[in-house]
Amino acid sequence: MTDEMLRAPAEVKYAEELDWLESIDDGPKPFSWRLSPRMVRLFVLGSERSDGLDREVAQKWFGDRSFVERSIVTLASDRGLLLIGDPGTGKSWLAELLSAAISRNSTLVVQGTAGTTEDHVKYSWNVSMVIAQGQSRASMIPSPIMTAMERGVIGRFEELTRSTSDVQDALISILSEKYVSIPELDEDGIVFAQPGFSIIATANSRDRGVNDLSSALKRRFNFVRVPVVTSKRSEAEIVRFRTTELMRRHRIELDLPPTLLDILLQSFADLRAAAASATSDDERLESALSTAEQIGVLEDAVLHSQFFGDRTLRARTLASSLVGSLARRSPEDLAILNKFWHGVVEPRGRKDEDGPWREFLDGGREAIAALS
Repeated sequence: MTDEMLRAPAEVKYAEELDWLESIDDGPKPFSWRLSPRMVRLFVLGSERSDGLDREVAQKWFGDRSFVERSIVTLASDRGLLLIGDPGTGKSWLAELLSAAISRNSTLVVQGTAGTTEDHVKYSWNVSMVIAQGQSRASMIPSPIMTAMERGVIGRFEELTRSTSDVQDALISILSEKYVSIPELDEDGIVFAQPGFSIIATANSRDRGVNDLSSALKRRFNFVRVPVVTSKRSEAEIVRFRTTELMRRHRIELDLPPTLLDILLQSFADLRAAAASATSDDERLESALSTAEQIGVLEDAVLHSQFFGDRTLRARTLASSLVGSLARRSPEDLAILNKFWHGVVEPRGRKDEDGPWREFLDGGREAIAALS
């Protein structure tokens, strides 16, 4: 079934594993949860030898155990969960995994944008049915959040701070009163949330000032701040895990040389250090330099090697992908990358005259020259 989808949701992708976990789960389950909190944590973070399971459960989200546990505890209460952090820290992926494990449905999602309206949070109407039959529950189109309320499952709201205050205010009554009133209907005019309903929202900490959350809405969420991954080992695991998934989806058989992964990780670490020491925005890349962007750089290089190379990932291709992905502003970003290549990559290339750093140096120079 997953072969028929460009990207299968977590509950489909890991259906067999979720079925197995459910079959052996004898722990207490809140409300209508499909798995107990312990099994939800195990599904997200993977199994350990001390768990004593008959099979291994792979780790799917890489981060501190305490963040996952606090998220699960929040969802077992009557409060919403707000995952907040920098871009690329895995907030949406964690929300999807939690929804899949708890409800076996992670697709009841509202995407917050400037164009998101209150209808996207509550309900709208099938105009042709209203004209023909009048307003009724049959002619009403429930939002993903209302559907989650009726089913007693998890609803998701992505990029909450990008939606307007009207949309955010619509969530306040849902999170506090746990029902939606439909004034257009005389009878059956209230939809009550069933036990198990909750909302997982995500917010980008860099969007502060776009549409700040009101204090009333903040009180109805438990905040879990997802930090940027600083451990080189953890970041390498994330990048390798996500890139391997991509190659499996595209049926690509290509080795990821550890030396090239080290070069990618070190380059991003050095660029982050330069951004932290910069005194103005003009001296910083527009890119957030997140783990997600590292994955994008590596995926781009892998696909280029597969379709336009010799099916071998090379440092020159990786350098070209990095420059192409990070050079978003011209000439500002190109100047920053050029300075980085001369000041950081060039000394390493000289020391590694016949190695990958030298090839990385040459590939980056060519890419910068082509874009200048």
